[in-house]
Amino acid sequence: MRKPYIAGNWKMNMTPSQGAAFAKDLAKALEGSDVKVMIAPPFVTIPAVLEAVKGSNLIVAAQNMSDNLSGAFTGEVSALMLKDLGVNDVILGHSERRAIYGETDEFINKKVLLALSEGMNVDLCVGETLEEREAGKLEEILTRQVEIGLRGVSAAQMANITIAYEPVWAIGTGKTATPEDADNAHAFIRTLVEKLYTKGVAEELIIQYGGSVKASNVKALMSKEHIDGALVGGASLSVEQFLPIVSFDK
Repeated sequence: MRKPYIAGNWKMNMTPSQGAAFAKDLAKALEGSDVKVMIAPPFVTIPAVLEAVKGSNLIVAAQNMSDNLSGAFTGEVSALMLKDLGVNDVILGHSERRAIYGETDEFINKKVLLALSEGMNVDLCVGETLEEREAGKLEEILTRQVEIGLRGVSAAQMANITIAYEPVWAIGTGKTATPEDADNAHAFIRTLVEKLYTKGVAEELIIQYGGSVKASNVKALMSKEHIDGALVGGASLSVEQFLPIVSFDK
């Protein structure tokens, strides 16, 4: 039985003081909840958030990391730095990293392997643009991103991998893939992973949906067989909007 996993990606929002206040309120609101919940603040906000959620079950993750552990890489943050703070989870391959900053599948794979080698958990994002979807390339895009993204990852290491399917056209647009469309994409990803590894690995893999998830649609999405969680953007920035998503089964 796959345990639901809800994640909030704050993107470039929340100063350290704002993030700490929000995280403290969220941790209090989630007391007693058995849902796995992750929040990913900006790098500079992470220390304040870690302090604010100390003693809670909230996972604090990074939104990205360098493909190197140290060196002359101005402006980068390494896995070693994150781990020293107490961060053991990282989002990699987010559509904004791919589209805005030109990160390729091969570059993302390098980061995935580095994170895993450092014992970190990875939330690997994959998904198609509207243009790719309308051209009938959904399966082609997902196959490429999953196969290259997981290249060199062992079956044992898959226990540290979560995949987030995010149709790029549904992020921050208010558009959402229908629960059926999302579930079909998730099922395809699970089939891909079964081909790459085993049925057991595929069945245990947590696959989140990310694309304008909100309180009004989360229950329908989470009712689907292959949707195990959500990677939430805008709605993760307020307790009032995020809490109903985390508590989708209440």
